[in-house]
Amino acid sequence: MIRISSQQIFSGGISRMQDVNSNLVKTQEQISTGKKVNRPSDDPVAAARILKLNQEVKRIETYERNANLADNRIKQEESTLSSAVDIIQRVRELTVQAGSGSLSANDRQSISAELKERLGQLANIANTRDASGEYIFSGFQGSTPAFAKDDFGAWQYQGDEGQRVLEIDDGVTVPISDHGKGIFVNVPAAVSVTGSDDGTGTGVAAQGYVSGLELIAPKDLKDAFSPAVPDDLTVRVIDVGGGNLNIEVEDPRTGTILTTQPSPAVPGEEFVVAGLRMTVNDAADGDEFTLGISDKQSIFGTIEKLIAGLESIDKATPKSSAEYDALIAESLTNLDNGQESIILKQTELGGRLNAIESTSSFLEDSGLYTKEIRSQLQDVDYAEAISNLSFQSFVLQAAQQSFAQISRLSLFDRL
Repeated sequence: MIRISSQQIFSGGISRMQDVNSNLVKTQEQISTGKKVNRPSDDPVAAARILKLNQEVKRIETYERNANLADNRIKQEESTLSSAVDIIQRVRELTVQAGSGSLSANDRQSISAELKERLGQLANIANTRDASGEYIFSGFQGSTPAFAKDDFGAWQYQGDEGQRVLEIDDGVTVPISDHGKGIFVNVPAAVSVTGSDDGTGTGVAAQGYVSGLELIAPKDLKDAFSPAVPDDLTVRVIDVGGGNLNIEVEDPRTGTILTTQPSPAVPGEEFVVAGLRMTVNDAADGDEFTLGISDKQSIFGTIEKLIAGLESIDKATPKSSAEYDALIAESLTNLDNGQESIILKQTELGGRLNAIESTSSFLEDSGLYTKEIRSQLQDVDYAEAISNLSFQSFVLQAAQQSFAQISRLSLFDRL
């Protein structure tokens, strides 16, 4: 026979009620918080996994914010460049209009006035700021306007050549800015012509036009040279005897004489070399010209040069008229190159947006999967928890009632 003391009865009853009450309180906490793991002691293994999953969710949310920021920045740049293309197109239309032979001096002045307005608009677009107030085309110099007028009133690039990038996933970065120098300044220029028509090294006219050499139509030079297009080509008129003159074109990098079509090339007749169609007129032995075929031009400089020509060239002489025609042709080529440069950048921006979109979709799917796994480990099943709460309440009530009955089992109750 086992004897149980009153102290044992009270200690055991109280301990049991405390255990049942503790489970009841834990279930109540789970229902109130919606989480079945509220502290590591509830489930150490699950708590460790939940901690890692929380860190993963935070990482994904950070990258999603970066992707959203990159998307907004690139879309703003894309919209800005679209406005720039529209302005350049209007400048091109005015340039074509200026090339009409029926325009008077006043007509050219009117075109020049509108070109000045368009130039100012283009500068404002190039100095666009983002939501934080930084200039989007200034590279790393976000607080400095991308373009400003110098002491001579010409628009000059003020930023650097930095490009900002943003990480949108582990090891995945995307550029979110482009410097204005690459978009508006370093644009392929029309083939320039310098040199002499008398063999003395003098006689270069304004606007890059040289009497005696007429550039008909420049073509794409990339396929004509390998591995890189030279900066210049040299065109010479040489006496081959018997009163005959031929033309040779040299690549100054190697000293190689390039083949002309037809061969030999002669003054006064059109010939093609390295993708360029040319005609040399009024030639004399010793004439030599340099073609700048890899020059760069600023879109701002092109418009400024066009404005200056409209206001200064009077077309009173055949030479000045030829200079004016050369200016119009050169301006149109440069404006087309400027538009192409911006459109190529827009294409590049489209590729970046596609990359951001695909990465954002991946992050969204990863976030949903991670949250689902975390929910399975962490979130409470309310139906199960409420059922447990009801059962634990019943058990606690039964324990309390039984303890009240057992606690009265004493010899003193029989006296």
